[in-house]
Amino acid sequence: MTLPAAVVVASNRAAAGVYEDTTGPLLVDFLTRLGFSCEPPTVVPDGAPVGAAISAAVEGGVRVVLTTGGTGLTPTDRTPDVTRPLLDREVPGIAEAIRAYGVAQGIPTAALSRGLAGVAGDCLVVNLPGSRGGVKDAMAVLEPLLIHAVEQVVGSDHISTRPSSPPPLRSSAEQRRGDPE
Repeated sequence: MTLPAAVVVASNRAAAGVYEDTTGPLLVDFLTRLGFSCEPPTVVPDGAPVGAAISAAVEGGVRVVLTTGGTGLTPTDRTPDVTRPLLDREVPGIAEAIRAYGVAQGIPTAALSRGLAGVAGDCLVVNLPGSRGGVKDAMAVLEPLLIHAVEQVVGSDHISTRPSSPPPLRSSAEQRRGDPE
């Protein structure tokens, strides 16, 4: 059985037909590759329509909603603002990891994303940036944890994602010298 998922694209210009969104299909392919069932992305203008699309997906029984766009600092970037009231509880580590990953990849503006992650009912909702690069960074962060997180939302048992024997810890001095483990 595959778990249902949804992608919501927040873009005034794509919703108006000015250009074709490319981040939504990227996320649909990503979710499908992970084993989720996913319809084509829902493309809506920034603001209240994003919240309505997230609500409709959650009410429709999806287990994960990935949004793309509307997480920046412009006056029309409202995705986090319409997402927050829908969440029963936030999962800040996911959004923090996405921002940190982007910064570590040499994109300092990744820190400007206001994206959120959290749980609405039985659904994990994650706000992603609207750029293809930001979406790809988010996919790198989400790939090893998304299925586990979605299962945890409904109380599934913990499945270890750690190696059977962790590598030995090395001091920072050993790491700087390049000492073998």
